[in-house]
This record gives sequence, C-alpha cells and structure tokens, in this order.
Amino acid sequence: MTLKEALKLNSDDIQKLRDDLNTKIKNSNIGAYIEQLENKDVYSCGNGIPIAIKNNINVKNWELTCSSNILKGYIAPFNATVIEKLQNAGLSPFGLTNMDEFAMGSSTESSCHGKTLNPVDNSRIPGGSSGGSAAAVAAGLAIAALGTDTGGSIRQPAAYCGVVGMKPTYGRVSRYGIAAYSSSLDQCGPITQNVEDAAILYDILAGYDEKDSTSANIDYTKVTPNLTSDRKFTIAVIDNFVEQASQDIKDALNNSIKLLEEQGHKIIHTNMIDSSKIISTYYIISAAEASANLARYDGVRYGFRASNSGLKDMYIDTKTQGFGYEVKKRIMLGSFVLSSGYYDAYYIKAQKVRSIIKAEFDKIFETADLILSPVAPTTAPKFGSYTSALEMYLSDLYTISINLAGLPAISLPVAKDSSGLPIGLQLIANSFEEQTLFDGALSMEKAVKYI
Repeated sequence: MTLKEALKLNSDDIQKLRDDLNTKIKNSNIGAYIEQLENKDVYSCGNGIPIAIKNNINVKNWELTCSSNILKGYIAPFNATVIEKLQNAGLSPFGLTNMDEFAMGSSTESSCHGKTLNPVDNSRIPGGSSGGSAAAVAAGLAIAALGTDTGGSIRQPAAYCGVVGMKPTYGRVSRYGIAAYSSSLDQCGPITQNVEDAAILYDILAGYDEKDSTSANIDYTKVTPNLTSDRKFTIAVIDNFVEQASQDIKDALNNSIKLLEEQGHKIIHTNMIDSSKIISTYYIISAAEASANLARYDGVRYGFRASNSGLKDMYIDTKTQGFGYEVKKRIMLGSFVLSSGYYDAYYIKAQKVRSIIKAEFDKIFETADLILSPVAPTTAPKFGSYTSALEMYLSDLYTISINLAGLPAISLPVAKDSSGLPIGLQLIANSFEEQTLFDGALSMEKAVKYI
C-alpha cells in the first residue's frame, strides 16, 4: 500500500494496517527496526497512518539512541518539528529504524544495535546512514519513512534498496529535534515507494520553523497539487563524475538518458571540479562540525555514564566506552582540523572549496533545469567488502557535493544489474526548486518503468 492510498483509509482500516505492519516487523529478520534487533515491542504513538522514524529524530517518550551506546536509555523529552508536522497531518510515528551510529557511515553496520540487511539480497548492505528506513520501505515493513541526509544518507540507501529517497534544499525542512551530526549539511527527508508519495510526505514536512535558526523563512508552495510529468527540461550530465562509475551504472545512466530524450527532455553535457577535492572538503567540514556537536555527550546530561571517579576520568571513560570506532575517528579528525595551527590549513581552505563547488553548480543551472547523476559508483556491496574506510567514503562520491551546496535531490530506481540489484540515479535541482525536481523525477519514473 502506498502513502497516497493510505491517506484515503478510514480509522478501522488504518488500525488494521498498523496491526499488519506490527506483525510483519516482529517476524522480519532484516533488522530494519531497532525494536526487532532488541526484541522489543514496536514504538508507536497516536492512531494515524504509520510512518517509520529514523532513530536520530526525537519522538516524545521514545528511546533515542542514534544507534550509539552513549545514548542507550535516553528518553526523548519532546517531539521534533517534523514529528509535530506528521501528527498534524494525520500521520503517526511508528517504529524506530536502524542507522549508522550518529549517522556516520554508509552501510548501517556501525549501529550498536546490530546490522540491517538489504531486503533485495541479504548478503548485501542496505546503505547508510538511513539504511533501516530504506530497508523497511523496500521490504514492505513501512509504507514510508523519515531519514536524514548529511552526505547522501537518504539517497544512497534508497538507491541500494530500490526505493525513492529525497533530500530537500538545506533550510526547507526544520532540523529542530533532530540529533545533529554536521549542522550545515544535515537535512531530513522522505523515503517512499514512489515519487508521488515522496512529494506528499515532503509537503507535510516542509516549511519555516522559528525554533530552527537555519530554517529558511521564505514563501512555500506545496508541490503535490501541481505535480506533473508533462514539463520538458534541460538536464545536464556531469561527464567527469560518470567516469568513475561501474559499467552497470554507466549502462543504466545511458539508457535513462535515452528514455528522457524520448520524453522530450534536452540532455546537455558538462564537467565539474575534481571529485577528490569534493570528498576532502566534505570530510573536513563534516568532521569539524561533528566534533563540536558531539562534545555534549560527556556523561553529565545524556544517557550513558562510565564512572564517577572524577570529572576528567568520567569524560574520558564515557566517550571511550560510549562512542564506536567510526565516530571516535571522525571526532578526532574534526578536532585536529579545528586546532590551532591547522584551522587555516584545513578548515578554512575546505570552506573556500565549498564556495567553489556551489559556484560551479550555479553555473550549470544557468543553462540547465536539472542535473542527472549516479547515486553511487556501484550497486549495493556485500557485507565486509570494504577493505578500508576510504572505500566506504568513496561510495558517497556522487552525493556529498549536493549537501555542500545545499541543493535538493531525489534518488529513484531505474534498472537492475545482472545480479538483480537495484540501480538508482538522482536528479538534482537548484535551491528551493523542489517543484522542478519532483516534476522531473515523475517524468523519469514513468519513462524507466522500474519494476
């Protein structure tokens, strides 16, 4: 059942839907939900249409761990703004989806609760950090879910699992009540079964929030009432990005380009800044912001406390035992690039390159309405196939530049590889041009006829 169909149900049918999902979740073995991994009852509140929630979004009276030992036992004291918006629209939070610890990862393997399996092929990762949300939707364990996207964490797992994932323009959806990883990059967005459902859920989430200092206080027009696949766009392809994709991804991209041209869209080709500079810029900025944001988890105010043998020992022991390896590594990197003597050499330089990346996108949008790009260089890798952290970081090659520039983007499945694994491509639009983004995505969805 799609979200659009669920919105037409009466209260009795909604309750049956909730009961059915509850049974499916308890019987599932893919670990999409933390409750399933922890052998707990599914968290729920209200009686509305059930929407799965990534476990870094505050839902009042629910445990919020961000899949980290350091927050085990912490109960959220309030609702995030996106949760309030769901409830006001007749939707209800239903189940906590698994994620990489503090959203730092691309595979959902770093969760303290256990790993999530890709429902298409259980030997493969579901992507990350919103792997639980994408897996839940792909497996039919949720009609829709919320995820967060710092460097591709909605779009990449959506691509690996064969569903639709959308990252809004930075500032379009409130971050209030969402545990911060990298404050200038994070955005909450929908993971759904199709483009129209994504537009419906996006409309519910979007809008100004005075409680979020980064929220954009500009006019907002709902997308769904004006959604159409009939508009014709000029779509740019960044050729030097595509060079690093696998042959399966290249073939799917070329086939999609052909289908879009048959739909009446114009395809143009361009190039952009070297991708290695984008990766370096992203990991410097995101790690720097993470080191500041995660300083608050010190054993005093939140969750886990390791010892009471003295303030310094408590700080050291709590962070050492509470944080996982990947999180500690990024905190150390962030602290390094912000330290005296290295701030100018790394952090300031990364911010300058970030400005160049945004300027290059602006230049492309002078002649194009949308950009078409791969989401990841390959289809979903097998568990344990990453031989180094760098390999995992490179899987975000095509997604992180969009977050650095604050642009909206949507991932949708377009084909399958020889192993039957989903191949996802993403469309990227200019800032606050979500109508163009969704219209282009709907046209592409109809053209590729993914099954």
